[in-house]
Amino acid sequence: MGSSWARLRLESTAMSQTWDPLLYARAARFVSDFGEPLVAMLAPKPGERVLDLGCGDGALTAKLVAMGVSVVGVDASPAMVEAARQRGIDARLMRGEELTFEREFDAVFSNAAVHWMKPPARVAHGIRRALRPGGRMIVELGGAGNNATLDHELYPLLRERGLDGAALSPWYFPTADEYRALLERTGFIVDLAELFPRPTRLPGDITEWFDSFCGAFLAAIPEAERQPFKAELAHRLAPKLRSHEGKWTMDYVRLRVAAHLPN
Repeated sequence: MGSSWARLRLESTAMSQTWDPLLYARAARFVSDFGEPLVAMLAPKPGERVLDLGCGDGALTAKLVAMGVSVVGVDASPAMVEAARQRGIDARLMRGEELTFEREFDAVFSNAAVHWMKPPARVAHGIRRALRPGGRMIVELGGAGNNATLDHELYPLLRERGLDGAALSPWYFPTADEYRALLERTGFIVDLAELFPRPTRLPGDITEWFDSFCGAFLAAIPEAERQPFKAELAHRLAPKLRSHEGKWTMDYVRLRVAAHLPN
Protein backbone atom coordinates (compact mmCIF):
# COMPACT_ATOMS: atom_id res chain seq x y z
CA MET A 1 0.00 0.00 0.00
CA GLY A 2 2.78 2.42 0.98
CA SER A 3 4.80 1.87 -2.20
CA SER A 4 1.69 2.13 -4.40
CA TRP A 5 0.75 5.43 -2.77
CA ALA A 6 4.30 6.76 -3.17
CA ARG A 7 4.29 5.91 -6.87
CA LEU A 8 0.87 7.50 -7.33
CA ARG A 9 2.09 10.68 -5.64
CA LEU A 10 5.18 10.78 -7.84
CA GLU A 11 3.13 10.32 -11.00
CA SER A 12 0.62 12.95 -9.88
CA THR A 13 3.43 15.42 -9.18
CA ALA A 14 5.05 14.77 -12.57
CA MET A 15 1.75 15.30 -14.38
CA SER A 16 1.23 18.68 -12.66
CA GLN A 17 4.32 20.04 -14.43
CA THR A 18 3.24 21.15 -17.89
CA TRP A 19 5.33 22.73 -20.63
CA ASP A 20 4.58 25.59 -22.99
CA PRO A 21 7.09 25.56 -25.90
CA LEU A 22 6.68 29.29 -26.58
CA LEU A 23 7.21 30.25 -22.93
CA TYR A 24 10.12 27.82 -22.73
CA ALA A 25 11.79 29.33 -25.81
CA ARG A 26 11.39 32.83 -24.35
CA ALA A 27 12.29 32.17 -20.71
CA ALA A 28 14.58 29.12 -20.84
CA ARG A 29 16.47 28.95 -24.13
CA PHE A 30 19.66 29.04 -22.04
CA VAL A 31 18.99 25.36 -21.26
CA SER A 32 19.73 24.18 -24.80
CA ASP A 33 22.49 26.79 -25.22
CA PHE A 34 24.33 25.41 -22.20
CA GLY A 35 23.91 21.91 -23.65
CA GLU A 36 26.21 22.54 -26.61
CA PRO A 37 29.41 21.51 -24.73
CA LEU A 38 27.61 18.28 -23.89
CA VAL A 39 27.16 17.62 -27.62
CA ALA A 40 30.92 18.04 -28.03
CA MET A 41 31.45 15.60 -25.17
CA LEU A 42 29.15 13.08 -26.88
CA ALA A 43 31.31 13.41 -30.04
CA PRO A 44 28.74 11.62 -32.20
CA LYS A 45 29.87 9.89 -35.35
CA PRO A 46 27.80 10.05 -38.54
CA GLY A 47 25.49 7.08 -38.75
CA GLU A 48 25.38 6.44 -35.01
CA ARG A 49 21.96 5.95 -33.47
CA VAL A 50 21.35 8.24 -30.47
CA LEU A 51 18.47 8.56 -28.03
CA ASP A 52 17.87 12.12 -26.81
CA LEU A 53 16.20 11.57 -23.45
CA GLY A 54 14.00 14.53 -22.54
CA CYS A 55 14.43 16.23 -25.91
CA GLY A 56 12.10 19.14 -25.15
CA ASP A 57 11.34 21.24 -28.22
CA GLY A 58 14.21 19.63 -30.14
CA ALA A 59 16.51 22.66 -30.34
CA LEU A 60 19.53 20.66 -29.22
CA THR A 61 18.36 17.46 -30.91
CA ALA A 62 18.42 19.27 -34.25
CA LYS A 63 22.14 19.96 -33.78
CA LEU A 64 22.76 16.20 -33.47
CA VAL A 65 20.73 15.52 -36.61
CA ALA A 66 22.78 18.13 -38.46
CA MET A 67 25.91 16.16 -37.54
CA GLY A 68 24.67 13.14 -39.50
CA VAL A 69 23.41 11.21 -36.49
CA SER A 70 20.24 9.10 -36.50
CA VAL A 71 18.37 10.52 -33.51
CA VAL A 72 15.19 9.56 -31.69
CA GLY A 73 13.93 12.11 -29.19
CA VAL A 74 11.58 11.24 -26.35
CA ASP A 75 9.75 13.58 -24.00
CA ALA A 76 6.85 13.33 -21.55
CA SER A 77 5.24 16.57 -22.76
CA PRO A 78 2.86 16.30 -25.76
CA ALA A 79 3.39 20.00 -26.51
CA MET A 80 7.17 19.64 -26.54
CA VAL A 81 7.02 16.50 -28.68
CA GLU A 82 4.89 18.35 -31.21
CA ALA A 83 7.33 21.28 -31.20
CA ALA A 84 10.22 18.89 -31.83
CA ARG A 85 8.34 17.22 -34.66
CA GLN A 86 7.84 20.64 -36.23
CA ARG A 87 11.65 20.78 -36.48
CA GLY A 88 11.65 17.46 -38.36
CA ILE A 89 12.77 15.44 -35.32
CA ASP A 90 11.69 11.82 -34.86
CA ALA A 91 10.16 12.71 -31.47
CA ARG A 92 8.04 10.30 -29.46
CA LEU A 93 5.84 10.77 -26.43
CA MET A 94 7.45 8.69 -23.69
CA ARG A 95 8.37 9.20 -20.05
CA GLY A 96 11.96 8.62 -19.04
CA GLU A 97 10.82 6.22 -16.34
CA GLU A 98 9.07 4.06 -18.93
CA LEU A 99 11.55 3.63 -21.77
CA THR A 100 10.63 0.69 -24.00
CA PHE A 101 13.75 0.42 -26.16
CA GLU A 102 15.87 -2.74 -26.24
CA ARG A 103 19.51 -2.51 -27.38
CA GLU A 104 18.72 0.03 -30.10
CA PHE A 105 21.19 2.86 -29.49
CA ASP A 106 24.91 3.53 -29.57
CA ALA A 107 24.46 6.40 -27.11
CA VAL A 108 21.92 8.01 -24.82
CA PHE A 109 22.18 11.78 -24.52
CA SER A 110 20.30 13.96 -22.07
CA ASN A 111 20.57 17.63 -21.14
CA ALA A 112 18.80 19.13 -18.10
CA ALA A 113 16.07 16.49 -18.12
CA VAL A 114 16.96 13.47 -15.97
CA HIS A 115 16.43 15.43 -12.75
CA TRP A 116 12.71 15.57 -13.66
CA MET A 117 12.45 11.76 -13.79
CA LYS A 118 11.73 9.69 -10.69
CA PRO A 119 12.41 7.13 -9.43
CA PRO A 120 15.99 7.47 -10.75
CA ALA A 121 16.77 3.75 -10.60
CA ARG A 122 13.99 3.02 -13.10
CA VAL A 123 15.41 5.67 -15.43
CA ALA A 124 18.92 4.22 -15.19
CA HIS A 125 17.67 0.71 -15.96
CA GLY A 126 15.72 2.03 -18.96
CA ILE A 127 18.84 3.72 -20.30
CA ARG A 128 20.82 0.54 -19.85
CA ARG A 129 18.22 -1.51 -21.76
CA ALA A 130 18.13 1.04 -24.57
CA LEU A 131 21.89 0.80 -25.18
CA ARG A 132 23.76 -1.76 -27.21
CA PRO A 133 26.75 -3.52 -25.56
CA GLY A 134 29.55 -0.97 -25.28
CA GLY A 135 27.05 1.89 -25.62
CA ARG A 136 27.61 5.14 -23.78
CA MET A 137 25.55 7.71 -21.93
CA ILE A 138 26.34 11.42 -21.74
CA VAL A 139 24.05 13.20 -19.30
CA GLU A 140 23.88 16.53 -17.53
CA LEU A 141 21.31 17.11 -14.79
CA GLY A 142 20.77 19.27 -11.77
CA GLY A 143 23.02 18.20 -8.92
CA ALA A 144 23.04 18.48 -5.13
CA GLY A 145 22.61 22.11 -4.11
CA ASN A 146 20.81 23.13 -7.29
CA ASN A 147 18.32 25.94 -6.60
CA ALA A 148 19.22 25.90 -2.89
CA THR A 149 18.24 29.54 -2.47
CA LEU A 150 14.85 28.88 -4.03
CA ASP A 151 14.21 25.93 -1.71
CA HIS A 152 15.21 28.01 1.32
CA GLU A 153 12.45 30.51 0.57
CA LEU A 154 9.90 28.36 -1.28
CA TYR A 155 9.46 25.60 1.29
CA PRO A 156 8.62 27.91 4.23
CA LEU A 157 6.22 29.85 2.01
CA LEU A 158 4.45 26.60 1.12
CA ARG A 159 4.41 25.53 4.78
CA GLU A 160 2.51 28.72 5.60
CA ARG A 161 -0.23 27.30 3.39
CA GLY A 162 -0.09 23.83 4.92
CA LEU A 163 1.88 22.35 2.00
CA ASP A 164 4.99 20.15 2.06
CA GLY A 165 7.48 21.46 -0.49
CA ALA A 166 9.69 18.36 -0.38
CA ALA A 167 6.71 16.11 -1.12
CA LEU A 168 5.61 18.34 -4.00
CA SER A 169 9.05 18.61 -5.55
CA PRO A 170 9.37 16.94 -8.98
CA TRP A 171 13.18 17.16 -8.85
CA TYR A 172 16.01 14.72 -8.13
CA PHE A 173 19.34 16.45 -7.49
CA PRO A 174 21.95 13.81 -6.53
CA THR A 175 25.55 14.16 -5.44
CA ALA A 176 28.24 12.88 -7.79
CA ASP A 177 28.94 9.90 -5.52
CA GLU A 178 25.25 9.06 -5.24
CA TYR A 179 24.70 9.04 -8.99
CA ARG A 180 27.94 7.18 -9.68
CA ALA A 181 26.85 4.44 -7.25
CA LEU A 182 23.42 4.24 -8.88
CA LEU A 183 24.92 3.76 -12.34
CA GLU A 184 27.46 1.23 -11.15
CA ARG A 185 24.69 -0.83 -9.53
CA THR A 186 22.89 -0.71 -12.88
CA GLY A 187 25.89 -2.13 -14.73
CA PHE A 188 27.61 0.99 -16.08
CA ILE A 189 31.29 1.82 -15.96
CA VAL A 190 31.39 5.48 -14.92
CA ASP A 191 34.05 7.55 -16.64
CA LEU A 192 33.08 10.94 -15.21
CA ALA A 193 30.72 12.25 -12.53
CA GLU A 194 31.47 15.92 -11.96
CA LEU A 195 29.46 18.36 -9.83
CA PHE A 196 29.99 22.07 -10.54
CA PRO A 197 28.23 25.40 -9.95
CA ARG A 198 26.72 27.22 -12.90
CA PRO A 199 25.14 30.51 -11.85
CA THR A 200 22.67 31.21 -14.64
CA ARG A 201 21.42 34.65 -15.66
CA LEU A 202 17.74 34.61 -16.55
CA PRO A 203 16.67 36.39 -19.73
CA GLY A 204 13.65 37.98 -18.03
CA ASP A 205 11.79 38.20 -14.75
CA ILE A 206 11.96 35.32 -12.30
CA THR A 207 8.18 34.93 -12.36
CA GLU A 208 8.50 33.59 -15.92
CA TRP A 209 11.01 31.09 -14.60
CA PHE A 210 8.42 30.07 -11.98
CA ASP A 211 5.85 29.59 -14.75
CA SER A 212 8.28 27.45 -16.76
CA PHE A 213 9.72 25.25 -14.01
CA CYS A 214 7.59 25.37 -10.86
CA GLY A 215 4.31 23.94 -12.14
CA ALA A 216 4.30 21.12 -9.57
CA PHE A 217 4.35 23.66 -6.73
CA LEU A 218 2.02 26.22 -8.33
CA ALA A 219 -0.58 23.55 -9.10
CA ALA A 220 -1.02 23.07 -5.34
CA ILE A 221 -1.91 26.76 -4.90
CA PRO A 222 -5.51 27.83 -5.68
CA GLU A 223 -5.50 29.63 -9.00
CA ALA A 224 -6.71 32.92 -7.53
CA GLU A 225 -3.75 32.94 -5.14
CA ARG A 226 -0.96 32.05 -7.57
CA GLN A 227 -0.04 35.56 -8.69
CA PRO A 228 0.29 36.86 -5.10
CA PHE A 229 2.22 33.69 -4.20
CA LYS A 230 4.70 34.22 -7.04
CA ALA A 231 5.04 37.91 -6.16
CA GLU A 232 5.80 37.08 -2.51
CA LEU A 233 8.30 34.39 -3.49
CA ALA A 234 10.06 36.80 -5.85
CA HIS A 235 10.15 39.40 -3.07
CA ARG A 236 11.82 36.94 -0.69
CA LEU A 237 14.35 35.82 -3.30
CA ALA A 238 15.26 39.28 -4.59
CA PRO A 239 17.91 40.13 -1.96
CA LYS A 240 19.88 37.00 -2.87
CA LEU A 241 19.20 36.44 -6.57
CA ARG A 242 18.49 39.88 -8.11
CA SER A 243 21.24 42.35 -8.93
CA HIS A 244 21.06 46.10 -8.39
CA GLU A 245 20.31 46.36 -12.12
CA GLY A 246 17.26 44.12 -11.69
CA LYS A 247 18.80 41.04 -13.34
CA TRP A 248 18.02 37.62 -11.89
CA THR A 249 20.60 34.82 -11.54
CA MET A 250 19.68 31.31 -10.41
CA ASP A 251 22.19 29.37 -8.33
CA TYR A 252 22.31 26.32 -10.55
CA VAL A 253 24.54 23.37 -9.74
CA ARG A 254 25.02 20.80 -12.50
CA LEU A 255 26.12 17.18 -12.51
CA ARG A 256 27.85 16.06 -15.70
CA VAL A 257 28.15 12.32 -16.24
CA ALA A 258 29.81 10.07 -18.81
CA ALA A 259 29.45 6.29 -18.54
CA HIS A 260 29.47 3.25 -20.77
CA LEU A 261 28.45 -0.38 -20.80
CA PRO A 262 30.89 -3.25 -21.14
CA ASN A 263 31.16 -4.80 -24.61
